Amino acid sequence: MTGFTISKDEVTTIRPELVEGSASTGSARTDFGSALKFITCGSVDDGKSTLIGRLLIDSRSVLQDQLANVSRSGEADLAQFTDGLSAEREQGITIDVAYRYFNTANRKFIIGDAPGHEQYTRNMVTAASSADAAVVLVDATKLQWQDPNLKLLPQTRRHALLCHLLRVPGIVFAVNKLDALGDNATPAFANIRGALAGFAQDADLEVSAIVPISALKGHNVVESVDGWCDYTGPSLLDILEELPVTPADTALPLAFPVQWVEKFSASADITQGRRVFWGRVAAGIAQVGQRIQVLPSGQTATVAQVLGHTRKPLSVAAGHSAGIVLDREVDVSRGDWLLALDSPAPCRELKVTVAWMDGEPLVAGRTYWALHGHRWVKARVKRVVHRLDINTLAEEDADALPANSIGHVELQLQEGIAARPYQESRVLGALVLVDTASHRTAGAVLLN
Repeated sequence: MTGFTISKDEVTTIRPELVEGSASTGSARTDFGSALKFITCGSVDDGKSTLIGRLLIDSRSVLQDQLANVSRSGEADLAQFTDGLSAEREQGITIDVAYRYFNTANRKFIIGDAPGHEQYTRNMVTAASSADAAVVLVDATKLQWQDPNLKLLPQTRRHALLCHLLRVPGIVFAVNKLDALGDNATPAFANIRGALAGFAQDADLEVSAIVPISALKGHNVVESVDGWCDYTGPSLLDILEELPVTPADTALPLAFPVQWVEKFSASADITQGRRVFWGRVAAGIAQVGQRIQVLPSGQTATVAQVLGHTRKPLSVAAGHSAGIVLDREVDVSRGDWLLALDSPAPCRELKVTVAWMDGEPLVAGRTYWALHGHRWVKARVKRVVHRLDINTLAEEDADALPANSIGHVELQLQEGIAARPYQESRVLGALVLVDTASHRTAGAVLLN
C-alpha cells in the first residue's frame, strides 16, 4: 500500500488523494475494474451491520421485496440485511461472517460483516485474511468523548491490530453514532480522532482515513454532509472507491497449485501432454515455454500451453484461474504444485504465527493436518514460542494457545511445502490446521 504512517497532525485523511479539497488524478485513482473486498469490524454494537445496510440502501442495491422483509413499522431494520442466522436475529448480534455485494458507477464491492464479540475473533480473522480493506467502526457513545486523552475500546484496538497483522492494505476508522451526541458531535469527533491517531502512531498502523459517520441517518456514508463535525472530506463510499486492491504476487516465481486434472486422452496430438491441470495461479505468471518442477515428485517439464478460464491460449497472472498443459506426460495429481525451477527449496521446518480457533488448546507435541493450497501434509507442533497480547501484540511467554488467541509457534511438517513468508505472499504464506480426529478447522497459520 502506498500511504503514510499516520501522525497526530494529520488525522482526518491520510492518503494524499483523499485529503479534503484535493482532486484525484488519473495516476492516483484505483483500477475500478477490480472489485474491492472489504470488511467491517470493531466492537460489539458499534453499528457494523447497520452501516452495511445503509450502504446497500443508499447505493440502491436492494430490491423492494428485500426491503420489505427487513422493515418494521414502516422503517427498515438495516442490520437485518446481513444477520442471516436465526440466532443472530434473535439476539441482535453478528456471529458468522456475512458477505453482501453491491456496485456503484465506479466500482464493484464485496462486503464482509465480521462479528464484534471476542469469542468470534476467529471468524473475523478468516474474513480479514482475504480482504483488501477494513472499515473499523468506533461507537462514539461508548467512549469518554469529553476527555482529550480518552481510551479506545479493547476490541477496537484488537481488530485494528489484527488487520495490520493480516496485511490488510487499507484501514479506515469510521467514528459512528455521532448524531446521538447532538451539538457535542464536533468536540467528540475531535477527541476521538486524536485518540485514534495516537493509537495508530504507537502501533505503526498505516491508516487511509478517519471519517465521522452516522450509519443510522446516513451522514457521510454515501453522501457527504459538508461541515458536519467540522469535517469537509469525502464520504466513506468515496474513500472506498479510491482504495487499492491487494496487488497480485506477479513478481515472484511461478507457483501453481493443481486443483483439478482434466483428461482428454482422445486427442491425437502426442507432441504434448494430454491432460490439463486446472487451478488458480498463486504467484508469478504462467507462460508458454517456462520450465517447471512438480512438487512433491521433483519431475521437470516445460509448459506447452496455458489456457484462460474461457479456454483461450494466453498468459495468466497470479490471482486468476488457468489450465496448464505440459510438453510431456508427467504424473501430476490434485494437491501437487507446479513451480518455477528457480523457486526456493521446499521447507519442512516452519516458524509461524497462529490464530487459534479450536476449543482445545494448542500444545507442543500434537499433530494436525496442514492444508497448503490443495495439498494436505501432517504437521507436528514442536514448540509454542510466544503468545501475543491481543491488545498490544506484545510477546508473552506461553506453553499453550487457548481458543481465540494468537501466538508464535514452531511446526515440523512430514513433507516440504512451497512456502514463502506471509509478508511476501498472502497465498504461499498461509496454511490451515485441521484436527485429525474431529476434522474441525483448528487454526489459521501465517508464515514468519
